[in-house]
Amino acid sequence: MNKTALVLRHVHFEDLGSFAAPLREAGYDIRYCDAGEPDFCAGDPRDADLLIVLGGPIGVYEDAAYPFILAERAFIRSRLEAGRPTLGVCLGAQLIAAALGATVFPSGIKEIGFSPLTLTASGEGGPLRRLAGLPVLHWHGDTYTLPEGAEHLASSARIAQQAFSRGRHVLALQFHPEVDADHRFERWLVGHAAELSAAGIDPNSLRDDARRHGPPLRSAARAMIAEWLEGLETGG
Repeated sequence: MNKTALVLRHVHFEDLGSFAAPLREAGYDIRYCDAGEPDFCAGDPRDADLLIVLGGPIGVYEDAAYPFILAERAFIRSRLEAGRPTLGVCLGAQLIAAALGATVFPSGIKEIGFSPLTLTASGEGGPLRRLAGLPVLHWHGDTYTLPEGAEHLASSARIAQQAFSRGRHVLALQFHPEVDADHRFERWLVGHAAELSAAGIDPNSLRDDARRHGPPLRSAARAMIAEWLEGLETGG
């Protein structure tokens, strides 16, 4: 019987991207659960073999405007307390941080575009080493404090907290390694058009960078997530 991956998705175009193929190759059946649907964060958070929480253009702290965030944070917290494998990307990473008791807050800047990471010693010793030296996609205005008991894995030139792990079952990535940048990136540019305009960012420049950096990022991201998934099985 295949393993199950439950994917919490906040906007339709921010999907698993290049992570989907390695997940299927590792034996996971993928089920998306979309924000706003009646079954969002319904059921037992411990049931799926893997929970993946994707990105979105809202803040962890905006539960007054988006009440589903309260239920989502509780769902993730229960999952983490049970020690079940959990992966977060961007908003997903921030939700994991909040569920672990950290603070999520506006960074004061919009970090949008492709730039490389600086890996910590822990980052260099794990799956994120696959991304070393490669420009990855950043697309956020919030950041977080490092949760208690977590290992800091990466920073960027502008934001100190970009990735953390907690044990071998939890990985949180504030950047977007999963983006299929050279094939389906136009959906991101259209979906976030208002944010790009407000930040004064030229979509043509982002599009050109996506074409240039997309192929090596896709290969590296697939290798990175495949290694992390293998570690869930082996305990490495």
